[in-house]
Amino acid sequence: MGRITTRRTVVKITVGGQARHRQDTLAVEEPLELRVSGEPLAVTMRTPGHDVELAAGFLVSEGIVARGEQFHTAIHCGGPGTGGGENTYNVLDIALAPGVAPPPPEAARAFYTTSSCGLCGKRSIEAVRTVSSFDVAADATRIGAERLVTFPDRLREQQAVFDKTGGLHAAGLFDAATGELLVVREDVGRHNAVDKVVGWALLNNHLPLTGTVLQVSGRASFELVQKAVMAGIPMLTAVSAASSLAVDLAEEAGLTLIGFLRGDSMNVYSHPQRVDGGATAP
Repeated sequence: MGRITTRRTVVKITVGGQARHRQDTLAVEEPLELRVSGEPLAVTMRTPGHDVELAAGFLVSEGIVARGEQFHTAIHCGGPGTGGGENTYNVLDIALAPGVAPPPPEAARAFYTTSSCGLCGKRSIEAVRTVSSFDVAADATRIGAERLVTFPDRLREQQAVFDKTGGLHAAGLFDAATGELLVVREDVGRHNAVDKVVGWALLNNHLPLTGTVLQVSGRASFELVQKAVMAGIPMLTAVSAASSLAVDLAEEAGLTLIGFLRGDSMNVYSHPQRVDGGATAP
């Protein structure tokens, strides 16, 4: 398995000081080709580790599976140019459960997904609005604002690889009722980190993720809202801004979207009724 971090020599330059060589720790970024029954589906740039969770979460996001029993097995196999011999651990072949329909040909991404784009390769805007198996709008989850404001720091405390590299995003899943941190995943791609969390939930038969809050370390973009909705998550909170399309989808789907969750304040962009203590002033 590829390493999560690697060491490289850099030249450290300080204004007014002397340049010097030093070792720096970098987050590893490698391609992962996802196949279903041997047929290519997508290539994503990711940080190696939790690849099966990443694949499972990706399939949830694409609307291919929605229950743990629909995902059968996944195995790393030899990559291009290996002659079927050396295992690069950068190709993952997924087997769906008997009776589960394979992805349609149009689901295959036209080109690879970068670590910054979770929607690259989609053939049309209409295809992006994947229909969820779960009704997020019906989720009656409520949570106090005083609990929500603790989530960013608690997520940050669990970012072990970020501490070494400064180069990874993180996603964490919290239980809204108890505040328990259920799982944390890191990756160079924020959408990959979310897919790993959703994949963890699928493989442990926790979907739909009713009564949970998805906390992310960066901004709240359209694809993160979509992934939350596809997993049945009623609340998405981010330390940075939300995009206009993310807000539109959250409002339409019934998801509570929160941005700029920092210190003791936040911006609630949609469905604020789930946040206790969030009554608006006249």
